[in-house]
Amino acid sequence: MKTAFTVLRKDLLLELRTLETLPAMALFSISTFVIFHFGLNQDTIHGQLAAGVLTATLLFAGILGVNRLFVAEREQGGFDAFLLAPVDRSSLLLAKATALFLFLVALEVIAVPAFGVLLLGPPLGPRLPSLIVVLALADLGIAVIGTLVSALAVQTRARDVIGPVMGLPLLIPALIATARAIGPLLGTVGPGSLPGKWLLILALYDLVFALVAYAVFDFLLED
Repeated sequence: MKTAFTVLRKDLLLELRTLETLPAMALFSISTFVIFHFGLNQDTIHGQLAAGVLTATLLFAGILGVNRLFVAEREQGGFDAFLLAPVDRSSLLLAKATALFLFLVALEVIAVPAFGVLLLGPPLGPRLPSLIVVLALADLGIAVIGTLVSALAVQTRARDVIGPVMGLPLLIPALIATARAIGPLLGTVGPGSLPGKWLLILALYDLVFALVAYAVFDFLLED
């Protein structure tokens, strides 16, 4: 845990100093909401359409963070230093997944209110507690899968292409479950109850890929 905290602290300080990842993610999401606002030719949206727009926008914005996750280690020799250090290799997975999770949370602090202002018809306030639960599970899945994909893609020349090409197909089930879980919350009548079926699918998906990432990360780092 000490090693993971050290790497996480380094990543967060690096982002605070450079502001390379989070501003790009936030700008992408807000720009996408503006495009949907005019492209759909509707003043407001609600229900499953609103859930699909929000989920897809946050996912694609998150891919920007995935592409940048291991760039510093690749360019500055961090991988070699970590392999030579007498520490548990899985601590790097934990630190990077936590960093990406925090980036996604920070993104949603900006993007979700912007979505409520630009596109959403029903008021966001009553729906916010349930929405936070769903988005937290979605962020966890994106963080785990994104970290695994980023560690593999950063070793290639076309890492900016390989990351989305590999990551998006793996994230499609999580995208569907997230959108279906959010849909009832954004209805015009009132915030519906959380759909337990889709929350369970999303939680199981997160658990399975967390175990897979933990099992293969050491070998991936070695190669």
